[in-house]
Amino acid sequence: MKRLLGFLLVLLLTFALMACGQDVANDDSDSGDSNNDGGDSGEYTIGLSVSDLQLERWQHDRDIFTEQAEELGAEVLVQSANGDSAKQLSQIENMLSQGIDALVIIAVNSDSLSSVVDKAQEQGIPVLAYDRLINNTTIDAYVSFDNERVGEMQAEYLTEKVPSGKYFLLGGAPTDNNAQMFRDGQMNIIQPLVDSGDIEIIGDQWAEGWQSSEALNIIENALTANDNDIDAIVASNDSTAGGAIQALEAQGLAGEVAISGQDADLAGVQRIVEGTQSMTVYKPIKDIATKSAEVAVQLAKGEEISTDDTVNNGSMDVPFIKLDPIMVDKENVIDTIIADGFHSYDEVYENVPEGERPPRP
Repeated sequence: MKRLLGFLLVLLLTFALMACGQDVANDDSDSGDSNNDGGDSGEYTIGLSVSDLQLERWQHDRDIFTEQAEELGAEVLVQSANGDSAKQLSQIENMLSQGIDALVIIAVNSDSLSSVVDKAQEQGIPVLAYDRLINNTTIDAYVSFDNERVGEMQAEYLTEKVPSGKYFLLGGAPTDNNAQMFRDGQMNIIQPLVDSGDIEIIGDQWAEGWQSSEALNIIENALTANDNDIDAIVASNDSTAGGAIQALEAQGLAGEVAISGQDADLAGVQRIVEGTQSMTVYKPIKDIATKSAEVAVQLAKGEEISTDDTVNNGSMDVPFIKLDPIMVDKENVIDTIIADGFHSYDEVYENVPEGERPPRP
């Protein structure tokens, strides 16, 4: 009987300890409930929604942003919408369900994200618009270059090289707010010359998704419609410039028609040193990606951010951190893009015969 009582007592004590252990486990689970303040670990999770990683430009941004954010103690969840606005909405919805502390968006369509951004704000998740403004909603900050100035630089360069003649305006994605800002800047310079009769605009079209294939079709049709009589093409980025140059090459006109660009894509810079593209606007990707990562971490921590200006998005005056772009042509490519390490000397001059290359820096 004594042995039996002893055994039962041990058994009861064992069950009691197991129950206490289960209670402790439950308490630990509850204390780890997902929230957006980063907890006591000092680590934060940032969702980065990229419009289209098929474009070289955004691959650079992703890599630099992620590296900087991780150095600042944040984990980055990256998803690419591949140019599909509906897919971007769905991906952001998914990010919001993963307990992120801040949301950074490179928008496919500047006008289609208000519902999901509103939802983020309802959950207390701050939102940063990266390079492309998001319209008609509340966002916490916008980091970009002076996009109207980008367009002015493109037009200033072309009108200096071709002060009179027939111009074709080749815009970017009509859903991208930046594309309209580039056009506004271009027309600041071109419109007075149109009014004076020096420049004739013979076409004005926009390339869906900034795709080079769209630009190729547009310029092929423009060359046919104008009997190849085009003096300058105001292409808003290097991808559209590349498509336009393909069309020009087919007619033996590559290098004969002045053409602008933007983003300093490797292929675009190679065309510049080869002589088929006139210029590009270099927006130092390291600057915007690094600054955006710093701002995103500040927002995740609930810290105040310092901004230069504001820009109205149809709903509010958004705090705007404005960065300066740089005009690049054949003359200063070494002192800008190569000096910054954005592309190497060997990459840029890959297709230029050794004897025709400038001295290595």
